[in-house]
Amino acid sequence: MNSKQISEHIQQRLSHYPWEFQWDRKKDTLRIEHRETKKGVTISLPPIIAKWELEKERAIDEVVYYVEQTLNALHDDSPLRGKEKHVYPVIRSTSFPTKTNEGAMFIYDEHTAETRIYYALDLGTTYRLIDERLVESERWDVQQLKEIARFNVRSLPTTVKEDRVAGNTFYFLNTNDGYDASRILNDAFLKKFSEKIKGTMLLAVPHQDVLIIADIENEIGYDVLAQLTMSFFASGRVPITALSFLYEDGQLQPIFILGKNRRKDETQ
Repeated sequence: MNSKQISEHIQQRLSHYPWEFQWDRKKDTLRIEHRETKKGVTISLPPIIAKWELEKERAIDEVVYYVEQTLNALHDDSPLRGKEKHVYPVIRSTSFPTKTNEGAMFIYDEHTAETRIYYALDLGTTYRLIDERLVESERWDVQQLKEIARFNVRSLPTTVKEDRVAGNTFYFLNTNDGYDASRILNDAFLKKFSEKIKGTMLLAVPHQDVLIIADIENEIGYDVLAQLTMSFFASGRVPITALSFLYEDGQLQPIFILGKNRRKDETQ
């Protein structure tokens, strides 16, 4: 399927909702929003096309579910009060909007040159990003909100799957709870994990539903990680970044992996 066909297929599946659809051929995106409130979501189509080639209708099922849950959440005025245990940080790329379509600023922090930290209210099957209007209406203390979110992410399970390739070890945290990438904010988890690393510790958050930890023991490992990260980035519903991060002394530094087993710090 091409971009237009994928767009039309998604629209057909969601045609029973009071939503409007805007396909942008140049940007390769599909905008879906409520006719009255104009609240909605913009979907990047190339990752869906790539996934369609492998999974066919299942790829569309995932998109439809994501859109349904997201738009329904946007129209849910659930207050924060009494739901402190359901506030979590979420990682997004620096290209992600900082404002809602209505102009309200999202609550967020700068993280790295590639990522930002936003904050979300978990609603069960989806979540709602927290903005200033919601905070003000509930008289919520922003600093307290951030501290609670950081505390909550540390309570999430950190079970990983392990794979060894060409003398390098790769660990995958992939629970699909919507906060896998958020585990990169669990400092205690990363510090403890670093104690078992034999070579160089690299991290990757190609999309919101995976955290990759790599123990690079030889030059081939850099290329393997680059290929893994790009593959995940292309297939994720909410892509973040195809770059990896060097983890050293509790700090994250984005790096380019240039191919031919070389790497370069992004800041250089």
